[in-house]
Amino acid sequence: MGHVLFLSATAAARWIRDHGAASIMAGLVERLEADFARWPEFDAAPRLASHSPVGVIELMPVSDGFDYTFKYVNGHPANPAHGLQTVTAFGVVADVTTGYPRFVAEMTLLTALRTAATSALAARHLARPDSRIMAMIGTGSQAEFQALALRETLGVSRLRIWDTDPRAMAKFIRNIEPLGFEIHVASSAADAADGADVITTCTADKRRAIVLDDSMVEPGVHVNAIGGDCPGKTELDPAILRRAEIFVEYEPQTRVEGEIQALATDHPVTELWQVIADRSAWVRRPEAITVFDSVGFAIEDFTVLRFAEEAAGAVGLLEPLDLLASPDDPKDLFGLVMGVDAPLPTA
Repeated sequence: MGHVLFLSATAAARWIRDHGAASIMAGLVERLEADFARWPEFDAAPRLASHSPVGVIELMPVSDGFDYTFKYVNGHPANPAHGLQTVTAFGVVADVTTGYPRFVAEMTLLTALRTAATSALAARHLARPDSRIMAMIGTGSQAEFQALALRETLGVSRLRIWDTDPRAMAKFIRNIEPLGFEIHVASSAADAADGADVITTCTADKRRAIVLDDSMVEPGVHVNAIGGDCPGKTELDPAILRRAEIFVEYEPQTRVEGEIQALATDHPVTELWQVIADRSAWVRRPEAITVFDSVGFAIEDFTVLRFAEEAAGAVGLLEPLDLLASPDDPKDLFGLVMGVDAPLPTA
């Protein structure tokens, strides 16, 4: 039968533990920067989304003409109340020349890595270079990755955290405090944002919310808005956006899913790859408010899948997956059925 290589959730967790999430994300930031710089080479399109009253299931495909990748991902904010994760995912890499998949991976962990690494990449280009204090509003599954990525890339060392769920904040402190951060547990979102150089919003409710009010954002602050990622789901006061310089991944997708869905369709935005590919295209003013309106895009999944295929493969963490029917005669698929005599595994 035809085998592809497989990165299981257990193997991905071992890779991250043994090599360090911060170190992996530092390498991933460099790969993301290289892929963003060649953005026009990709066959980009908005993701395919199937919405329901309780969540969304999406497919995110992209190709650079040599490799084709896609990610399956869900977002169901009520899942934690039932003991389930809000987001789960898996992904595939295929060769364009044959159409054969060669790599399948869990992507719940990989998505956490690539989301935080993309935030760090944006902050590298958009935040003030002397930024050291980050407000983390929402301390769910993504929060620790965000903190580590921003420290690795920007030098953030002090965290001001707020979540409506005290258990989520306790979890975050338990995981991140031993890693050397100075943490202030805020009494509100406004308290968390007070004095922050970077404000990261990462909440899960599927509704138009104002997690960050206009009065909380001072001149010179960089806002990393990653929780609003589907129609009808936002976190920022639109007044912030009207004052800010806004950067997005892929404008056609972000107009529908991002914070800017609250603005007029002609409100100016800049795609982040343009800043990365041509550093003279935008120069930060010290007093400017910058917003990275991040909804997640397929090129980021392409990057992390290729990165994981190489890096986890190099340390022997990939295993064969019997995924493809591969008859000796490619025109005799039925003959393959007739030739199988090994017993199937029993439950």
